[in-house]
Amino acid sequence: MSPSGSAGSPARRLRRLSVTAVVLGLAAAPFLLGPYAVGTLSRILVFALLAISVNLLTGLTGLPTLGQSAYFGVGAYTAAVVATRLTDIGVLQLLIAAAVSALVAVPTGWLAVRARGVVFLMLTLAIGEIAYSAAVNWKSLTNGTDGLSGIPPVVPLPGMAALELDGLVYFYVLAVFLALFAAVSRLGATPFALALRGIRDNERRMSAIGYPTRRYALAVYCGAGALAGVAGGLWVSVQRFVSPGDAGFEIAALALLAVVIGGSGSLWGACAGAALVWLTRDYLGNLEAVAGRGPLLLGLFFVIAVYALPRGLAGVRLPPQLTRKRTA
Repeated sequence: MSPSGSAGSPARRLRRLSVTAVVLGLAAAPFLLGPYAVGTLSRILVFALLAISVNLLTGLTGLPTLGQSAYFGVGAYTAAVVATRLTDIGVLQLLIAAAVSALVAVPTGWLAVRARGVVFLMLTLAIGEIAYSAAVNWKSLTNGTDGLSGIPPVVPLPGMAALELDGLVYFYVLAVFLALFAAVSRLGATPFALALRGIRDNERRMSAIGYPTRRYALAVYCGAGALAGVAGGLWVSVQRFVSPGDAGFEIAALALLAVVIGGSGSLWGACAGAALVWLTRDYLGNLEAVAGRGPLLLGLFFVIAVYALPRGLAGVRLPPQLTRKRTA
């Protein structure tokens, strides 16, 4: 007879083993890789958080966005200012960065969520361009195109030492990433997330049965903005430098591309897409055989994902022999 539940199914066990293997591999990375590779992994984790924030809007709610770089930049500049003028405590930097990014998302989101489809996409693009212009022109705070440098190394918690080594910074980024990934994963099983999926699939029906769809959309928009702000704060801890380019269109486009390639609506797909996009841009794009053609490779990956993997990397299914339940 078949098992009484799916908790012990081969697919579920394989999924758990895969998650455990990935976490252990990430934890062991600083002991196996050089400083440059560890720094690259830190940047990938930060970018994956940004991609998750995009996925909350694009995959979960059906609101494709090109504006998350705005809140990423707000969080980065906020953390940089806090680090240089107030405190080097990392948790405080992240909390303040998340709060400021969420506050900025309230008025901009109130305007954006009143639209849908291409209009929403264009509004978020405009929000991103406004943030970039503000970073360039608000020189008393952002130092203009020269950016903010001289940011002290982060101290994760009061009483701890400053993190000078790349490996220690990586563990700090990894801890924050895993905590937020788990939190967003839990969110996906809540009634709030189910309402967001309903808005994505049929907003008119959700509105007809009494759901305030704009309020739900604004709530997830502000939450995604806060998450992007945390990613920006982590970016400052890794780079110890921030410039207007961190709030620019390229970052927003790459984050959306990561979600499309990884699989819209999938958390691990967004992370896998982020890793693929980042490695293509910063590693494959710099190889001698394809030097200077990183954007071309990204374009090819996008075309392949659209035609060969319409559901992205997350849509790849395991062979039936690995997922079939055992029968007695």
